[in-house]
Amino acid sequence: FTSIAMHGPDGLKDIAQYAVLNANYLQARLRDHYHIPFDRICMHEFVAEGQFEGSDVRALDISKRLMDYNFHPPTNYFPLIVHEALMIEPTETENKDTLDAFADAMIQIAKEAKSNPGIVKSAPNNTQFVRMDEVKAARELVLCCWLPEGYDLS
Repeated sequence: FTSIAMHGPDGLKDIAQYAVLNANYLQARLRDHYHIPFDRICMHEFVAEGQFEGSDVRALDISKRLMDYNFHPPTNYFPLIVHEALMIEPTETENKDTLDAFADAMIQIAKEAKSNPGIVKSAPNNTQFVRMDEVKAARELVLCCWLPEGYDLS
């Protein structure tokens, strides 16, 4: 509520318009490299398919590879009606330079998926941590709780 009150009606309209503009700009930049199942003017988000003909690269691989380019991965596998869905939601605060850098990274990943799929499938490659075995993690769930020093649960 504070944000709404702070921006007021005109500010909220501007915010919404920038979010829509940013999403449509990215969709236009990526449509020649990714299948966009609902390729029309979008609102604040759009969905691309993260799979390429002749490649075993999947949406999760693309998301992990984005981390090598210093971008937070998009939502994967939602909506469920889109095969290998990548939901891309740029915010209204992203500038054109950042949007272009993201689009360039996505385009490069699409090229890698076709020419060097191994680098995409093994990502992230430039981070401190390697890709975890997600099936094993789901089957052998280990829950832990971190508490600040001096915090007592009793």
